[in-house]
Amino acid sequence: MSRDGKKHIESLRDGRQIYIDGQLVENHVDHPAFRNAVLSSAAMYDYQLRQENVERMTFASPRTGERVSRMWQLPTTYAELVERRRALESWAEMSCGFFGRSPDHVASAVSGMFMGQEVFRAAGERYGRAVGDYYEYARDNDLYLTYVIINPQADRSKGPSEQAENLVACVVDEDHEGVTIKGAKMLGTGCPMSNEVMVASIQPMAPGNERFSITAMVPLNAPGLKMLSRKSYEAAAPSKFDNPLSSVFDENDSVLVFDEVKVPWERVFVHNDVALAQAQWHATPTHVYQNYQSQVRLMVKMRFLLGLARKITETNGVIGFPQVKETLGQLAAEVSMIEGLVESMEVSGSMYGKYFVPNPNRLYAASVLAQQLYPKFVTTLRELAGGGMIMLPSSIADYANPDIAGMIDRTQRSPSTDSLGRVKLFKLAWDAVGSEFGSRHLQYEMFYSGANVVTKGHAFRTFNWDKATGMVDGFMSTYGLPAGQGKPGAK
Repeated sequence: MSRDGKKHIESLRDGRQIYIDGQLVENHVDHPAFRNAVLSSAAMYDYQLRQENVERMTFASPRTGERVSRMWQLPTTYAELVERRRALESWAEMSCGFFGRSPDHVASAVSGMFMGQEVFRAAGERYGRAVGDYYEYARDNDLYLTYVIINPQADRSKGPSEQAENLVACVVDEDHEGVTIKGAKMLGTGCPMSNEVMVASIQPMAPGNERFSITAMVPLNAPGLKMLSRKSYEAAAPSKFDNPLSSVFDENDSVLVFDEVKVPWERVFVHNDVALAQAQWHATPTHVYQNYQSQVRLMVKMRFLLGLARKITETNGVIGFPQVKETLGQLAAEVSMIEGLVESMEVSGSMYGKYFVPNPNRLYAASVLAQQLYPKFVTTLRELAGGGMIMLPSSIADYANPDIAGMIDRTQRSPSTDSLGRVKLFKLAWDAVGSEFGSRHLQYEMFYSGANVVTKGHAFRTFNWDKATGMVDGFMSTYGLPAGQGKPGAK
């Protein structure tokens, strides 16, 4: 087996530079801001190696014969695509869908690039070879990858070359060994538990921005690479009881600063080519494949939130109210719609060369609708819970005082569970939707696929307009003015 949890944790002890709370972290693996999330990521690797899970979660590497995660599988049939999805679904269930940048996300992007090697090769043999070799390297080592593909916001009315010098990551030098990158990128989600980062740009670039059109794979301990972490929700969690999600699934986000980071040519996929920098996402299955993974994860997350909604209504004794059943029915229909779209994008998939990939129109329809549904879902959960998510014991320490514990027992009542069960449920619900962790996830789900205008643009671009307008034209061709009657306005 290529990697278990222990090997994964040891691979992260690599001397990378992460800054948080005014300090450079010397050992982030054991730091209270990151250690539990790192352990959660390691648990994913251990899970796939359990005897009962190996067949479902892994497959044999074509090169080494060793078992590696199905996140690297390249389906050639509908059945294989579903087989891979079931593995991704199982991984997502481990975090209730709250690991947005689990290892299968960027692995899906790299896999999509591998499927489209010819697009890279057309720009230069070295680029196609780099994509192919890197995919095999990452697959056979079961790497945990992340990416930074968005520029710092700064002045968004201007392009990369118009921003302040050294703000946006770009190539500042090159030689026979490789390129040198300087500047910053976001949104480095999952950097504490990842091995390497893809530096790229998802935003289209106009000619004149060639030096910003770099796509490369960089180890997170590369000399000159610095990570500026946001606040750690894990570090702020008193206990798993008080913050059951944020204490263990805070994958963290970082701004990555490249201070003249040298990248060898064999790790460079795109260079000085604004057309290829955009084609790598949409002329290959890359964007579809990575966002398909996102929809599988979101499907799991929405099921979890639906389960929370049902449990809240049972705990509050309102499950029998007709209006509550109506609300739950609406939520259930919306979750079923996301599930149906995932299944639809699979069953209506198509061949890309020898690979079977999801239907892009169904995918982008799901992306548009999910961006609208998630905030609505969160609001409905809040409405169902009322004050229950607020009026909770201050922390697990309250239970250590017998007098306080007795008052909690008397005041936290429910027709379906005991006082402890009620507190546990509502602390979980608050962490999911009301805490800083929950608020971050709301923001994440609203924008991880891009701004609304972007996702709707993809839905517009991939829809079969000829079929829809053809129906209109076909029907209009069946009628007209009576024979012998001139056109309107004719004399």
